[in-house]
Amino acid sequence: MINKLVEKIKKTEAPIVVGLDPMMKFIPEHIQQAAFKEFGETLEGAAEAIWQYNKAIVDNIYDLIPCVKPQIAMYEQFGIPGLIAYKKTIEYCKSKDLVVIGDIKRGDIGSTSEAYAVGHLGKVKVGNNSYYSFDEDFATLAPYMGSDSINPFKKICQEEKKGLFILVKTSNPSSGEFQDRLIDGRPLYEWVAEKVVEWGSDFMGDSYSYIGAVVGATYPEMGKVLRELMPKSFILVPGYGAQGGKGADLVHFFNQDGLGAIVNSSRGIIAAYQQEQYQALGAANFADASRQAVIDMREDIKQALK
Repeated sequence: MINKLVEKIKKTEAPIVVGLDPMMKFIPEHIQQAAFKEFGETLEGAAEAIWQYNKAIVDNIYDLIPCVKPQIAMYEQFGIPGLIAYKKTIEYCKSKDLVVIGDIKRGDIGSTSEAYAVGHLGKVKVGNNSYYSFDEDFATLAPYMGSDSINPFKKICQEEKKGLFILVKTSNPSSGEFQDRLIDGRPLYEWVAEKVVEWGSDFMGDSYSYIGAVVGATYPEMGKVLRELMPKSFILVPGYGAQGGKGADLVHFFNQDGLGAIVNSSRGIIAAYQQEQYQALGAANFADASRQAVIDMREDIKQALK
């Protein structure tokens, strides 16, 4: 799957992943009202609104991008109907040949980690049959509990030719409370980066490992160090746009071949119609605003990488 991701980035010339992180405050009123008319102001109604919102956006951007990243929490808050919308979103994106990163941030051990891995990336056995449950192509993981939390996922990924993105240096302001702590004179995030390289060293695609890293765009100097530590690890870069990251901050996350990183934008794209520069399109054309936001982001990154 890492080979497919690289090839789609080359084809689209857009190292962009769109975070499909719907919140009700992002969903235009006409989408909500149509869903509530059918299902009422219920969890089912909210899930239907989310699904229709996602579908419209995907229909307008799938030809421009290689990848999407639904954040499962935004769906879990609506219970089982929300998880059904999450599954439908994954299936629809894959039908459009998009790579899907499940932003699940799991980080448990033993049989629990194995169950998460099976549920999201592998097949679960039911009697004599096996079924994919969520079936994402990649998943995000928190490595705080060490290799015991990563190895069950790695095993499933090796069987399924799928991949992982390990949290190394995250974009949030308080990430340094733990991640920047010095251990033997070096910050913790560097030690985690070295483990990412170790975990991925025997699980390589054509040019990059199936085991990648999450490094926030809000810390470009740290990104430069981590790029050097992880030359064969793809870096998922959150924090662009709404969190303050700009194209100029991204240069050091990429290798000299222009590859090696994929930049996430969530509400900056899916809620673009609420931003001043796209408001003229109006809520009725929210998906057109999302398309223009992708085009503008692609150009911003392209100019920065020149």
